[in-house]
Amino acid sequence: MKTKLYLVPTPIGNLEDMTFRAIRILKEVDLILAEDTRTSGFLLKHFEIGTPMGSFHKFNEHHKLAHCIQELQAGKTIALISDAGTPSISDPGFLLVRACVQNHIEVECLPGATAFVPALVNSGFPSDRFIFEGFLPQKKGRNKRLESLTSEERTIVFYESPFRLVKLLNQLAEYFSAEHQACVSRELSKLHEENRRGSLQELAEHYTATPPKGEIVVVFNPVLD
Repeated sequence: MKTKLYLVPTPIGNLEDMTFRAIRILKEVDLILAEDTRTSGFLLKHFEIGTPMGSFHKFNEHHKLAHCIQELQAGKTIALISDAGTPSISDPGFLLVRACVQNHIEVECLPGATAFVPALVNSGFPSDRFIFEGFLPQKKGRNKRLESLTSEERTIVFYESPFRLVKLLNQLAEYFSAEHQACVSRELSKLHEENRRGSLQELAEHYTATPPKGEIVVVFNPVLD
């Protein structure tokens, strides 16, 4: 294989979403960098992928960056995967891609699973123009970020922890209104997938009474119809 960094999406829940090409690339590269080697180990075992694996996550990516570039410059091919979805979308990857570009190392991102696209399409809100906010800051800068969104007219997509979902819904109600519409998507591609639509108030009340579980995407319509 030609020296290159591959960004390989992995399933966000349903293993059937793994592509033939992704499996082939992971089998052919010299090294797989994984966000969590234990989590990815189950995936690789399922698809009978025996490629050596190393860790690459937000706590060590700065430290490992130079070594990864050296390995690529030495002629190795490397694939980067995250626990689920496409690397660098709210997961490590950006710093390594930027370093490759700066060092004239080819980068290729395979198409594949990512949570915000099906959540956006499922919501029923306008999807021709939207912004992806990912995870809001937990504390410092959170209110400032929400304030900056109050003039937005495009559909807004957030990632959120199940433990902070109600907080986000209530804060959006404060900055916009309780009648604004949103869609909460949970467990996408899994057996108990849920796409619950309603006003911010209705959703906040529901998830207060029924605490959510699983990975969550919130799609919010800032325009009050």
